Amino acid sequence: MNARMKRLMQLLEQEKIDAVLVAQRYNIRYFSGFTGDTAYLYISKKRQVLMTDSRYTVWAKEEVKDFEIFQTDRAVSYQEKTRQLAEEEKIQCIGFENHAMIYSDVQAFRAKLPDIAWLELDKKLERLRCIKDASELECIAKAEAIGDHAFSHILKELCVGMTEKEAAWEIECAMRKYGAEGLSFETIAVFGKRTAMPHAVPGDARLQKGDFVVMDFGCIYHGYCSDMTRTVVMGEASGRQKDIYETVLRAQLAALSAIKSGMRCCDADAAARNQIEKAGYGQYFGHGLGHSVGLFIHEFPALSPKEEMVLQEGMTETVEPGIYIPDFGGVRIEDLVVVTRNGCENLTKSPKELIQL
Repeated sequence: MNARMKRLMQLLEQEKIDAVLVAQRYNIRYFSGFTGDTAYLYISKKRQVLMTDSRYTVWAKEEVKDFEIFQTDRAVSYQEKTRQLAEEEKIQCIGFENHAMIYSDVQAFRAKLPDIAWLELDKKLERLRCIKDASELECIAKAEAIGDHAFSHILKELCVGMTEKEAAWEIECAMRKYGAEGLSFETIAVFGKRTAMPHAVPGDARLQKGDFVVMDFGCIYHGYCSDMTRTVVMGEASGRQKDIYETVLRAQLAALSAIKSGMRCCDADAAARNQIEKAGYGQYFGHGLGHSVGLFIHEFPALSPKEEMVLQEGMTETVEPGIYIPDFGGVRIEDLVVVTRNGCENLTKSPKELIQL
């Protein structure tokens, strides 16, 4: 039994459940290795079964080694197969991912297994993914390196008159060229006053001299995500632009110096937030400092003022302070780090000094 399955068995013991029904696609991949879109996992102390339909059974047999593969059909649905398994094992209580299943599906399982107790697991399975193993960290590091290549590429392509959509496309094409299998999220590339919107969608605005350029992007490598943000200025930066940029950079460096195993997430956030508040920009930093990254782009835990969870070795966190001033513009600088015993390892290698193109 591998380490991931051992942690899952410990959860079954803690929650006093006999089996778990896994529905969320990232958790399915984490525990079984299956990358298809449609499946359920039934996992008990004695059985590991992946249920999917005819579109994916050959696929599943190629990817999944330690699970029984069962093909559902009109005669035997997911609910019926689960009933059969529960009956064979005399299961009394099944844990399920209530946050990942639609109400009608939950009701269908309950109707087919009326004598079984169903325990809501909320996001307890996601928490088992918090600490990344060596193979996961290798994939995340490779994905981040692809992002570094894309940043080097876009610096050569940015020019006055280019649209935000064109800039985003250049970044995405570069990531694909360097080995990405997909995007972690929709690429952000915005100019000028629109950089004051942290999650602005690239549009038809054209790059002009003196504009801030914020680029937030990431890719997927072997299923694992990357995430980075860089801000540059097209042409010579104004005094105000330099002040805002240097404030964000100081805040990020302060957080990077502070983060280590044993630190609370909220304290990591405070290390950066205090720098921005001291500079008088506190009201313009509205989001948390960062979030974990793995199979999904926004994983647990988050570096936020309200999160008191303690960081542990092997957690991956973005460190992305920002200042966003309406009708002027914004700056965000984001790296992806691995928490270590005495600090953190920065996976993002792109330069962070203010670049004026």
